[in-house]
Order: sequence, then structure tokens, then C-alpha cells
Amino acid sequence: MEIEEVGNFEAQALPLLSLNHVSLLCRSVWESMRFYEQVLGFVLIKRPSSFNFNGAWFYNYGIGIHLIENPDIDQFDTCVNELRPINPKDNHISFQCTDVGLVKSRLEDMGMRYVTAVVEDGGIKVEQVFFHDPDGYMIELCNCENIPIIPVSSCSFKPRGQSFKKSPTKCGLMESVMMESLSMDMMNFSF
Repeated sequence: MEIEEVGNFEAQALPLLSLNHVSLLCRSVWESMRFYEQVLGFVLIKRPSSFNFNGAWFYNYGIGIHLIENPDIDQFDTCVNELRPINPKDNHISFQCTDVGLVKSRLEDMGMRYVTAVVEDGGIKVEQVFFHDPDGYMIELCNCENIPIIPVSSCSFKPRGQSFKKSPTKCGLMESVMMESLSMDMMNFSF
């Protein structure tokens, strides 16, 4: 997948390089360790010896996962004693995968609950599989690389009376509405 870097900002962005890690609270480090190793294929790595709390660090696919044990996590959870609904619109961590069918088959073999969704844009389809880790964090596996990454800034609009004309770059409805709204706001803004 080729990604066009966007860097022509008026304000100077922070000097970021990439996503380093995601930290997640968990009830049991041991149970979560098995999940991230056996289900998602992360590798346990050494973490600093100065930490005086239970936790574990994992790495794979260019991303780190840091688990921090908090046995009291249930006091903040409204779905403690019931199965948390799998909602694709909930917060989640998404990983690209090479074979969505194989993912579903393996999750079924492990007895894991999951839901699927399909995203379509311009004849391109992306299959998604959503499921939870032992602490209820949503995980998505998908073939998201099928959809090209197109910066909304490349969906230029040319004011033409009350309507707007898009450039040849194909953008979705939400991007079109957003850019049209921004264009109207900018026309009414005085510098």
C-alpha cells in the first residue's frame, strides 16, 4: 500500500516518527499475555526493571503493546458480569491481515465470539472482523490496505455560486460534506 505523506501544514507539526506502543489496562497480565501471544502473534519483550507493578511488553508488526495490570479495572466497567457487545463503532485497535477467511476460521476454532462488517468505496471492498481481548478491548483484523489513503486536502473544491465542484480526486460523501462546510466557513471568515 502506498501512502502519500502530507506535510504542507501552515502550523509546524510535532516531530513524530510512528506509533510506538499502545498501553492497555488488564485484570490479569497472565491471561492477557496468552491472548496477545497466541491469538495475535505478539512476542513478549523485556521491559525496564525499574517498574514496580505487574505488566508485560509485547512487540510485533512494528507496534508495541504494553499491558498494565489493574485488578480494580472492573469498578469502571459497566459490563463486568455480562458479555460486552461487539460494536464495530467502539474504540478499537486495528491490524491489517492477509486472509480474513483464515482469521474467522481460527477464531471459530478458539471458540471466540466475533462480528464482521464490509466497507465499500468505489467498488473496493474491505472485510473486517471485530472481537474482544480478555479485558473487553476491541480488536479489528481487516484487509484495510485495499482502500487507498487519500488526504482530504487533495479533494479540492472550487466555489461556483452555491455549489462546489470537486477536483478529479475521488472522495467520499463525508469528505465532500466536510470540505464543503469548511469552504463555506472559510468564505465567511475574515483574516
